[in-house]
Amino acid sequence: MKRREIYAELVRRLKPHLPFLILSVLSALAVVAGQLLAPFFAGKAVDCILGKGAVDWEGLRLHLIAIGVCSALAAVFQWILSLSNNRIAYRVLSSLRKDAFCKLGKLPLKYLDNRPYGDTMSAVVSDAESVSEGLLLGFTQLFTGVLTIAGVLGVMLAIRWEIALAVFFITPVSFLAARFIASRTYKTYRAQTAARADETAFCDEMIANLKVVKAFSREAENEAVFEKKNEALRKASLKAVFFSSTTNPVTRFVNALVYAAVALVGGLLVIRTADMGAAFTVGTLTTFLQYANQYTKPFNEISEVVAEFQNATACAGRIFSLLAQEEEPSDRDAPALPRAKGEVRAEDVAFSYEKDRELIKHFDLDVKPGMRVAIVGPTGCGKTTLIGLLMRFYDVDEGAIFVDGHDIRTVTRASLRENFGMVLQETWLKTATVRENLCLGRPDCTEEEMVEAAKAAKAHAFILRLPKGYDTPLGPDGVLSEGQKQLLCIARVMLCHPPMLILDEATSNLDTRTEKLVQEAFAALMQGRTSFIVAHRLSTVRSADLILVMKSGKIVERGTHEELLRRGGFYRELYFAQFAR
Repeated sequence: MKRREIYAELVRRLKPHLPFLILSVLSALAVVAGQLLAPFFAGKAVDCILGKGAVDWEGLRLHLIAIGVCSALAAVFQWILSLSNNRIAYRVLSSLRKDAFCKLGKLPLKYLDNRPYGDTMSAVVSDAESVSEGLLLGFTQLFTGVLTIAGVLGVMLAIRWEIALAVFFITPVSFLAARFIASRTYKTYRAQTAARADETAFCDEMIANLKVVKAFSREAENEAVFEKKNEALRKASLKAVFFSSTTNPVTRFVNALVYAAVALVGGLLVIRTADMGAAFTVGTLTTFLQYANQYTKPFNEISEVVAEFQNATACAGRIFSLLAQEEEPSDRDAPALPRAKGEVRAEDVAFSYEKDRELIKHFDLDVKPGMRVAIVGPTGCGKTTLIGLLMRFYDVDEGAIFVDGHDIRTVTRASLRENFGMVLQETWLKTATVRENLCLGRPDCTEEEMVEAAKAAKAHAFILRLPKGYDTPLGPDGVLSEGQKQLLCIARVMLCHPPMLILDEATSNLDTRTEKLVQEAFAALMQGRTSFIVAHRLSTVRSADLILVMKSGKIVERGTHEELLRRGGFYRELYFAQFAR
């Protein structure tokens, strides 16, 4: 995203916090007023000391009291300013993370298919934090800094325009230097953010698949890849820090010029007006020197804000790019699919993940209620993709899929998916108890129904052997084997009693004996239900009513197990290849 678009989006997100923005501005005005009045009274206090033995003690006392009151009021309003800015910054952070997380649930799966999970996680967590820190620093220091600069110039002009002009003509040097550095800082922070996201994505992938890494002894190779990514991040970070750190010494040099100009012009004015009996006293010079410090200090703070804000802008650009992604078409106004009978029909379906690479084409299918349909074929032929189309994880490019005569694109996704029970090769269990995982699809089920489903899935026995039975918490600590996790997923589906089933290598993690028992449970579960069975082991699909043999996205053969063997085609080759010695 362009910076103008990023700033516009930030302003839009700040609008709901307008009352606290106004309070922040008013507090900043009060802080600056207190800080401007204190030097004025300090100068008056100096002028109360006329010489040895000639001190206006009453006037000095009053001016010192005024300095104390101004400083106390400035401190109180500084506290209010910080509270207001904290509230704004962390409310914006909370809304950013909430919107980003909710957005992930609305994005089509193809978005996540093409991006590392770690990159997306970095945008939602780390980048959002950087945006908050940049906003917090900006609100706290930018308001008071700009107001202080404007206020000091105004007071100087009102008291002595000659000094104000000297300060005014030196000021652009600081602005030009800050702008030059800021333009380069933004680019370097963008590069740093991208490098950090790349490293995070790699670490996330390696940690999640550490067993695979160790199984293939890839530790050394991964260390080399990590070292390369880490080196890229190091270089990007050093470059970003270098450019951002140059702002402070540059502005300090300009500040020294301003202070010297005030001291020089003010000293000459004191000497010139001393004989005139008036005007520019030592106390006034003291006031101007304090104003010079107050005037130059915000430039240092603003330079830090600019560097931090460039980082926040780069991070905000990544989050807003995520939030700007096209969502899945809404089905809020679509009717719900009633409980299905199980008739499934596909007409001339075509689908591809990438437009220039066809996957499924001219796909036709007619499944009657209660049929068991097995889908077989070599890896990459489109079996799992077909399941994704049935569940409407993806929409077809051409043609249509119908359930009980309803085009699945015309009904809500939730009602469609409620009609399917799905067990995948990959198990998914959340960090919760066994009971909560089993009842995920039916939280209102009874204890008897839950136990019955677990028994049907051959999971009840091992659950009772767990430390707390059905109340045993599950997490990343390896309490269950992969096979046991698979049994829990199967029990979860059995508990829901869906009218249609999808089994995608559902018994791949089970031993032979348990697989046979679960196959018997599946046979009972599939009675009267339309079932789609994806399998590589062809011995598990012999009892299917219809076997679809896929190759390169097309159905090349269809029929029962015996019919396909008699034909002597591609299915026969696949089948006997698994039993070849």
